[in-house]
Amino acid sequence: MVDIHSHLIYEVDDGSKSIEDTIYMLKEAEDAGFTDIILTPHYMENYFTVSCNEISEKIKLIKEKMGNINVNLYQGNEIYSTTNIINLINNKQATTLNNSRYVLIELQMQEKPIELDEVIYLLLKNNKIPIIAHPERYKYVQDDPNILLDYINEGVLFQANYGSISGMYGKTVKQTVKKLITHNMIHFLGSDNHRTNSIYSNMEQTLKTLNKWVNKKNVKELTEINPKNILNNEEFDINEPQKIKKRFFKF
Repeated sequence: MVDIHSHLIYEVDDGSKSIEDTIYMLKEAEDAGFTDIILTPHYMENYFTVSCNEISEKIKLIKEKMGNINVNLYQGNEIYSTTNIINLINNKQATTLNNSRYVLIELQMQEKPIELDEVIYLLLKNNKIPIIAHPERYKYVQDDPNILLDYINEGVLFQANYGSISGMYGKTVKQTVKKLITHNMIHFLGSDNHRTNSIYSNMEQTLKTLNKWVNKKNVKELTEINPKNILNNEEFDINEPQKIKKRFFKF
């Protein structure tokens, strides 16, 4: 499996607190079946602002300390939505996923960002493909999951969290992610792992749940095939998204 969203780099955001924790989590990831991980620390203007060069140096040290852990590491960021996003990338303050055309972005949780359409326009105009992280956790998506349809038709892709499938974020998030996955509105899964003894250590049960929701082909696309296209900077065809029917005034 390929993990495209993780917070394993130590002392750069709200993820790993030490290099020892980082190495421990990498071992957990290997044991869970991950072969490749994109390291995506938060980049949020005026809050989490560690530059690409600093991140790169930390990744070098992590690789030196990994020993016999057989997981390939790649650099990226989870960039908080901003109309300055292209400048951040061009100035190497933040980066795309493995230096590809794919950009992982995070939105605010409660209300749809007023600048979102402009951010998407800027990325697409500059030949970047936006990937919006964990839409199932956003209140406005929970209220109306079908708002993802127009964005998908524009060329936006979506990544859900393994923890959402396991119920880590609560019942509403789990119900929402199930609807999104079973209606082809999710294109990748990621751990969004921040700490030890968390997502990676629960992967067996999470995958069992996922396999109950969709067939083996879909599971492989979400966990391996589509993420590898990011690593290789390749475009790919997505499954046709399906509108979610509203029942009794709720989705």
